[in-house]
Amino acid sequence: MFESFEEAKAYCNDHGIQMVDFKMIDLIGRWRHLTIPIGRFTKNIMEDGIGFDGSNYGFAPVEKSDMVFIPDLSSAILDPFVQVPTLSMIGDVFIIDTPNRRFEQDPRTVATKAEEYLKSTGIADEIRIGPEFEFYVFDHISHQVKPHISGFEIDVTQAEWNSGQGYPNLGYKIPLKSGYHITPPMDVLYDLRSRMCMILEERNVDIKYHHHEVGGPGQMEIEVEFGGLREMADKTMLVKYVVKNAAYAEGKTATFMPKPIMGEAGSGMHIHIHLFKEGKPVFFDADGYSGLSQTALYFIGGILHHCRALCGFTNPSTNSYKRLVPGYEAPVSICFATANRSAVIRIPAYAKSPGQKRFEFRSSDATCNPYYAYAAILMAGLDGIENNIDPVKAGFGPYDVNLYNLPKEEQAKIKSLPTSLDEALDALEEDNEFLQKGGVFPKRLIEIWIEKKRQEARQLKLTPHPLEFGLYYDL
Repeated sequence: MFESFEEAKAYCNDHGIQMVDFKMIDLIGRWRHLTIPIGRFTKNIMEDGIGFDGSNYGFAPVEKSDMVFIPDLSSAILDPFVQVPTLSMIGDVFIIDTPNRRFEQDPRTVATKAEEYLKSTGIADEIRIGPEFEFYVFDHISHQVKPHISGFEIDVTQAEWNSGQGYPNLGYKIPLKSGYHITPPMDVLYDLRSRMCMILEERNVDIKYHHHEVGGPGQMEIEVEFGGLREMADKTMLVKYVVKNAAYAEGKTATFMPKPIMGEAGSGMHIHIHLFKEGKPVFFDADGYSGLSQTALYFIGGILHHCRALCGFTNPSTNSYKRLVPGYEAPVSICFATANRSAVIRIPAYAKSPGQKRFEFRSSDATCNPYYAYAAILMAGLDGIENNIDPVKAGFGPYDVNLYNLPKEEQAKIKSLPTSLDEALDALEEDNEFLQKGGVFPKRLIEIWIEKKRQEARQLKLTPHPLEFGLYYDL
């Protein structure tokens, strides 16, 4: 938004800004924030930063936890969800005892290094990413896990399970898995979704479109236009912030959980990817398979070769693997194809022109830290190019058929995505050298990430599930 401190200060004076809010990204991918009165917003803040304890963000051991946060003026936006006029901006984390040294585990630093590594290879000088954000909006959610009681409850007006409820009931409920592109009055959240998009557009997040998704009980999709890797990671955080707060402001609650409702469609975050060099598309070749260049195929080969390890960053929750099952338009097979939504890599058939030619990575979901996830995907693809990993020769396809309809013996020949978080972490533990090229992912960061995520998986393993009482209580 701003190129200089003076420009930012003038904006604050002209618009009656009273608070300046600084947002930082923790290890898991949540925004945390710290706010100062406008009187404390000085040039020194922009140069010297604000100290904080990084250990509470999941990054560093306590004895080396003091860090400095330096705001990025270009990320500044007016926060639409607070009563006190507030300017909000993201920032970068630096080591306090070494001037101008970025903290290597900081998500924005990892994303920046990934883009720098791309340029250093000479393969391309720009990556453009376009995510599709799927999420649910509910009227009510409660959950608890205690030694003597465990469970959750969800409710939403338009859900099929409310079709038999008494007054008030105006009908227009959406049947199971039948919400795709449904119109009002069934699409009761249309106006809310439009307001979300207007807020985002006003804050430089260009919207491609929005619509109701397959999930009847309030599943939405907002797709944004393409942006650079770190730029899109910043915008991903903003999209999630706007969606959650816009819903909350209207007495509703939004979630990006991959599988909040049993039997309904899950929520993914499909990622469309281009590479460009000197403004020209790297992935296009009119004579190649589906219009893709050999470089694009090598990039795809790298992603598919490292796909199980990638899931440790792109699908980093136990809930992720309740979505990645057959029968719900979610991929389970590590392969590529044109216009095939059952493959991990899908090449859109409608993207025909050189500038549009791309592919879509379909397994990822929004429980990821977008900075790490986008960087990991790029590093896997570049490794494929650097090592000439041909996806055809490696047996990854193309499979231009519905994979779920293949005979079992044919399906068995295709490698599968991990079926659990632990399985994905095992793969990441064994296969992570490609991430460390160029110092993009520090080895210690990968270790900390795996430790943290194993703790989450362990928690679930140790917790009795309500279904187990139905299955085993009377045995």
